[in-house]
Amino acid sequence: MANAHILVVDDEPSMLRYLRTLLEVESYKVETASSGEEAIRRLQQSPVPDVVLLDVLMPPGMDGLQTLEQLREMHSALKVIMLSCVSDTRKVVQAIRLGAQDYLAKPFQKAELEAVIQQALGGGTPAQQSILVQGEVEDLGDDIFFVAGSAPMRKIRSQAKLVANVDIPVLILGESGAGKEVVAKLIHKYSPRAHRTFLKVNCAAVPADLLESELFGYEPGAFTGANQAKPGKFELCNKGTILLDEIGEMPPALQAKLLHVLQDQQFSRLGSRTVIKVDVRVLAATNINIQEAIQSKKLREDLYYRLNGFTINVPPLRERKDEIGLLLKHFMSQVAERYARPPLPLTPSLIDAVERYHWPGNLRELGNFVKRYMILGDEELAISELVPGGEERARAAAAGAGDSAAGLKGLVRSVKDEAEMEAISRALDQTNWNRKKAAALLKISYKALLYKIRQYDIQRFTGQPN
Repeated sequence: MANAHILVVDDEPSMLRYLRTLLEVESYKVETASSGEEAIRRLQQSPVPDVVLLDVLMPPGMDGLQTLEQLREMHSALKVIMLSCVSDTRKVVQAIRLGAQDYLAKPFQKAELEAVIQQALGGGTPAQQSILVQGEVEDLGDDIFFVAGSAPMRKIRSQAKLVANVDIPVLILGESGAGKEVVAKLIHKYSPRAHRTFLKVNCAAVPADLLESELFGYEPGAFTGANQAKPGKFELCNKGTILLDEIGEMPPALQAKLLHVLQDQQFSRLGSRTVIKVDVRVLAATNINIQEAIQSKKLREDLYYRLNGFTINVPPLRERKDEIGLLLKHFMSQVAERYARPPLPLTPSLIDAVERYHWPGNLRELGNFVKRYMILGDEELAISELVPGGEERARAAAAGAGDSAAGLKGLVRSVKDEAEMEAISRALDQTNWNRKKAAALLKISYKALLYKIRQYDIQRFTGQPN
């Protein structure tokens, strides 16, 4: 943004001079303040600066965090970038909670400063704007992408990148299918552990009596069928990051053991007295109401506070509809590549219908909608699916299409198989991947469902998972 107005707040005159020179060379309009009190007096006047660069440590008066809190109370939309030569985990986390846009460690390079300012401004030269737009879809590997096409998701991306460098547990909250696992992947990618293992354990998908051995491993003879030693996920994830998905479904007794692991970073395998020490960063995700879960004793309060080093709330898709167009294009590109077919057109009518729909299944439902549209190739039917009763019509059409489309080239499986896969996937989504409930919903046996899941290699949707 040309001639953007920047207020620099620092108690060191040499730093104020250095930053003024650096920024004025880039044609920014620069003001300076040598204390938090002076910055607050300045913000009581007009115009309000576009960005504030604020030092964390400013003795003997108000420090940067106190100043940040008051500045944000005065102007809630104010973009504030914290500057500090001290790497203090607590201060970084507090700054993020208070609404800091970014955090820059001194000494920093000119390019680093320019990058965080441009990100805060959300603009720049045409070339810089192009880079920012491309950055809305970020590849996290394993066919998982973070899509930041709305203000809430851009804020989450900023929070995730900031907290990634602070080695504390992070609790990720949001409805099923909203994108919680993607946020966890983003944190891992930007953390110092990025080159190490990332593992996800779905606490709801593993039977309660097997979850402890899944997490912590076991020794031979620990239980019937334990013929040889097996390391658990915490051992396999040493030096890396583990995501405990659906943490609210973990049995209370196992929650107590997990609490000790978080406190001491050590545990014993089932059937062993040997203590194993690990260095694992723990991320947790859940779609439950935390306060209700604590009151009903479903979630231990002490475990919640241990996991809640920092909390990220992922909003449902219906609260970020301005990114639906971008998501639609992204999913269409993914599905077209998967089936080796050209992308289908996304007409204004289709986009309008998609934006008006409330998407109770969030991103997972949107991804499956695009998949069905690709399979059937019928825009009218796709749009009709988004009105009451439309899902059943689309499923029936998909099943009918399967009988006559078995010979079509370019599909990995026949359309009939795809319709069956879709019915199973939808049932699993509706039951939060509780396979016994899904089998009952589909009116097939539990064993038949397990066979179909293996046959079709059905997994939770990973275009932007929960």
